Order: sequence, then structure tokens, then C-alpha cells
Amino acid sequence: RDVTGVQTCALPICMKKRVGVIFGGRSVEHEVSVITGIQIMENIDKGKYEVVPIYIDKEGKWLTGDCLLNFKNFKNHNLQDAKEIILTPKYNDHNLYTHPESGGLFSKKIVDEIDVIFPAIHGTNGEDGTIQGLFELTNIPYVGGGLLSSSVGMDKIIMKDLFKANNLPIVEYMWFFRSEWEEDRDDVLKRIIDTLGYPLFIKPANLGSSVGISKAIDERTLIDGIEVAIRYDRKIIVERAVDNAREINCAVMGYDNHIITSLCEEPLGWKDMLSYEDKYIKSNMKGGKGEKRRIPADLEDEVREKIEKLAMESFKSIDGSGNSRVDFLLDEKNNVYINEINTLPGSIAYYLWEGKGYNFKELINEMIEISLNIYNEKNKNMRSYDVDLFNKINLGGKPQKM
Repeated sequence: RDVTGVQTCALPICMKKRVGVIFGGRSVEHEVSVITGIQIMENIDKGKYEVVPIYIDKEGKWLTGDCLLNFKNFKNHNLQDAKEIILTPKYNDHNLYTHPESGGLFSKKIVDEIDVIFPAIHGTNGEDGTIQGLFELTNIPYVGGGLLSSSVGMDKIIMKDLFKANNLPIVEYMWFFRSEWEEDRDDVLKRIIDTLGYPLFIKPANLGSSVGISKAIDERTLIDGIEVAIRYDRKIIVERAVDNAREINCAVMGYDNHIITSLCEEPLGWKDMLSYEDKYIKSNMKGGKGEKRRIPADLEDEVREKIEKLAMESFKSIDGSGNSRVDFLLDEKNNVYINEINTLPGSIAYYLWEGKGYNFKELINEMIEISLNIYNEKNKNMRSYDVDLFNKINLGGKPQKM
């Protein structure tokens, strides 16, 4: 059984599951994804799993090969030994094939039967449900959020609309299309100022890692922030800032009602927002002045329990699965607001689980087991319904009423 008490699938001890770790991708978070992918491959239980690295480069090519296991090769751009491959959408075909253009006129199988996919792609085309749709078509188990929860968790507007519908606490917000800004910026500015006032945060709706996010304190900084955000997305969300807020983060792991929460963390030195560098470089420095987070966060028990409860509720509201991190804002009166949910947190948020007794290897094990349980649940569903409809309807004449 896993930590949630659910019976896990059993395979003979001698059999290793072949895990395809997919990372990289055509996203502004490409480098962060490479780091997460390498960390997963370095820390996975080699006694239980055989790792198959699958790297998607910035042009969208899928590659595999042992050279992808070494982070130095990415630093030195030494990936010429990697082979270009494809994963087909054919149902129950879980093999990897050479790309026709890279190995002759026809594809040939290069890796037999991937047992489970571990996506480590952050942002566009990886965290947003896109690649999860391919895994659903081919019916292969995959770690993390499903197609729906991934897409909802990626789009900050849909996500907040859903939280609002479930009576979860969020800051006031509004949104608009890039085309609206380009056609009548004065109208957009008026709606924002009349609805929200200042200060504000401006964000692309479908992006993470602090890329494209700005704070506005007046009309000039608001315009500048919008001009930055529209470079990254066609939908822009504007949120009312919380004065003197503390950021508190909490991870959730499991699926359905079988979920648990991690320790809470508080990024230190956070005031307006964390930059890309703060999140992925400075925050990983250990000791002395480099330490950038406090785990566990210094919280009253009542506040901590409220945050943990809201983390679970937000996770369930988007039908979350796997391991997600929920980010909160805490004001001076201890009011809690859900900022966003990250269905694929950087480094899979292992640092939040260490204090709950999981090392990185055990966390990866748990996430894979959860994915296999979900896969087994989905495959209990009926996939066809025979009613002999073709012989009950005639086409070719007048359209038939259905």
C-alpha cells in the first residue's frame, strides 16, 4: 500500500518498470524543466526502475540517449549522440521509434514498452494538458495531473474562476484579451482602475516561473506591465495586490480523497514577488546568506491548519493528482488567499516533503505508484457501447433527426 492507504499494483520483484522521463520542451521554462528532469533521473530508485531519458529540444524534436543523463552535456551543448524519436498516439503502443527523417525512410523500434511516463516539462505544452492528451490517446500511465487538471491549473483565469465557484478565498481580479488591449487600451485601463485600483499584479494567464509578471503602482507601470505580459500570452490577468503579504506554500500529494499535505514553506525576503532567479537559483543555495526559504514556515497552528485544508480543497477542486504545490498569500490579519496551484512544481517540491519523512527517491516512488493506481482506475471505465446504430439509421437522403 502507498502512504494514502490505497492498494498499489504488484509486479514480480525481478521486473523493473521502464520509466520515460520527459523534459525540456518548447517553453520559456525549458531550462528549469531540464534541471527537474535531471534531478528525477539522478534520484529515481535504480533498483526498481529503468530510466529512459526523453528530451524535447527548443525546436520541438524528441531525443533519447545516454548523453541526456549527464547535466554537463546540456551545459556544454554536447548532445549530438542523442537519437531523434517519436511516440505515436496509437492506442496501447508504448514503444519509442526512430524518427523517419533521422534513420531512413521508415521508423524502427528503439525502446521497448515504456511502462510509465514521468513528465518534467514546465509551462507550455507540458504542464498545460497538451502532452497529457497524447498520453491519454496512447493509454500509457503518466505521473502528475491529468489532462483537465493540468489545463485548468495552467490557466490562471480558469483556475481562479473555478476556485471562486467553489467558494475558495482568492484576491479580486479581472482579465482581458491581448486583442482588446491592441484595439482600445484606454477602455481596458479604465476597467482595470475602476474595478481594482492600485497596487496591482499583471500576469500572462498561461505562464509560470515569474516570467512576464509585473507590479503596477500607477498608470505608467500598469501600461508597462501589460506591454510585457502580452508578449507571452493572448490572455492577461490583473489582480489586486495584498499589502505586506507573506507568501506561504504547501504541497498536496495523492488523488481523489486519498491526499496528504507537506510542510508549509515561506520564501524569505519575498515582498512584491519572486524573480525567476530567486525561484530557481538563489532559493536552491544552502546555508548562510544563501538560504532563501523557511521550512516549516513560522505559522500559528490555526493558520497552518487552514492553509493545509485549503490546499487540499483547491487540489480536489481541479481534480488534481500526483504532487502539486499550492501558493498562498497571507495578510497582516492572517487572512489567507489562494494565489495559484502548480500541478508540476519545480524539482517536484521535494524540499517540502523531506520534513514529512520522504527523501527524493521515496517521493518519486510514491508519485509513480499514484500514477499506476489512477491508470488502473481509468481502465475500469467502459470504452464502448454497442447499440447497432449503423443498422438503425439510413444516410444518403434527408438528414436524420438524432
